[in-house]
Amino acid sequence: MKRYAGNVGYADCFRVDVPGTIGLGRYVEAFYTTRLFKAERAILSLAGHPSSDAEAALVAQGEASRFAAWHVEARADDQLLMCDVTGRTRSWFKVASNQDGDTTLYFGSAVTPVKTGKAGRKSMGLVFNVLMPVHILYSRALLAAAKRKIARSSQYVMA
Repeated sequence: MKRYAGNVGYADCFRVDVPGTIGLGRYVEAFYTTRLFKAERAILSLAGHPSSDAEAALVAQGEASRFAAWHVEARADDQLLMCDVTGRTRSWFKVASNQDGDTTLYFGSAVTPVKTGKAGRKSMGLVFNVLMPVHILYSRALLAAAKRKIARSSQYVMA
């Protein structure tokens, strides 16, 4: 994500802690299969980018490189970077063990600027600036939804 944070671009990062050890695959699958994200997937399907929970699981486990309107740009054992079909936006997922033996889930976004005007200056654009507060709320809600889904699935595993 560091490469996208500068040069007039935008990058953010949100985090939450969850009990226990959570792997990247479990986190990404939970994120992409929450009710909230399924609403986004339904809209993307109407735009020609359908997806399923099974496809989300394949990408989460590293067995596929495409999901809905994204493809895998980079992957490590603890991180996944997805790029959208326009090449302008990225979604970043990371898991990290913390001092309490629990897991910190990270979710970040990056948006690259576009050239505008005759001078070719880079700009984020009016739509981006107007929607930024909504994006921040939505990102936090998605991360919270993933945390809740992981917590619910953990209850069943422990029972």
